[in-house]
Amino acid sequence: MQLKSDFRYSLFVFIICVFACNNATAQLTDLARLEYSFIPSSNSEDQYTRLRALLNYPIKVGEENYLVVGAEYNRILLNLEEDYPFNTEELSALNIIDLNLGYTFKTGENTRLGFKINPRIASTLNGTVTMDDVFLNGGVFYIKDRTKADDLKRPYRLVLGLTYNTTAGIPFPLPFVNYFRRINKNWSFSAGVPKSNLKYYFNDSSILQLFTSLDGYFANLQSPIVINGKEASNISLSVAVGGLGYEYCFTDNLVAYLYSGYTFRLNNILRNEDRDNIFQLNQRNAFYLRTGIKFKI
Repeated sequence: MQLKSDFRYSLFVFIICVFACNNATAQLTDLARLEYSFIPSSNSEDQYTRLRALLNYPIKVGEENYLVVGAEYNRILLNLEEDYPFNTEELSALNIIDLNLGYTFKTGENTRLGFKINPRIASTLNGTVTMDDVFLNGGVFYIKDRTKADDLKRPYRLVLGLTYNTTAGIPFPLPFVNYFRRINKNWSFSAGVPKSNLKYYFNDSSILQLFTSLDGYFANLQSPIVINGKEASNISLSVAVGGLGYEYCFTDNLVAYLYSGYTFRLNNILRNEDRDNIFQLNQRNAFYLRTGIKFKI
């Protein structure tokens, strides 16, 4: 039983690192995931679609220590049908490939430290990979987990960390905080960035939630686009969304989910090599849909 508890704890630490360092808003305990996201732009023919696959695997390297390796692939399809002053074919597909390497060790009965390094390729990939396509992310995290504590009426989990993300454009580590508490049999909440939620448990298999989350990406354009005499060599998207989500647990480990909502901030920008704003793509807020299936611990 202790080994199983340590295994879950170590994987949780690693996925927290993935969650904090990547823009994607993964659930915190996924071993595998397949996902589809869709944002059709309001009053426009433009559309954003993302296909995502994720796999994580923990390796025990000591009595309380784990090395965790993983990978994630995102293919982003931009269907830009409005009248833009450039050829949009170069932006039709973006590829984001993450390799994840984490290490975690126990520091107390309910505490643990985790470290994470995350090399990434984010690019249109319509040619040979160059250093402009490669980014490096990472983080260090402290976890205090009392979700299994028998002496608490309201179990909780606190995650504190520092993350470094070269795609953020900020040349120093940023703080990360996430707090989860189970209020009672039917209710729980999680507060933090990039996702917060309030969950209602109909039963162990059926869960409804209110959520807010942040999502996005940053990628290199291997074939820069010239707009009004200025060269755009990068593209970024940042999205803030809120809505309703539903999860159905086929087993303790296999879960299907559907999130639906509306973006209240959508910022899609072409940037130059210094990451200055060159051109804003469609910024209209729109309906949001994300659905998939995951295998978790």
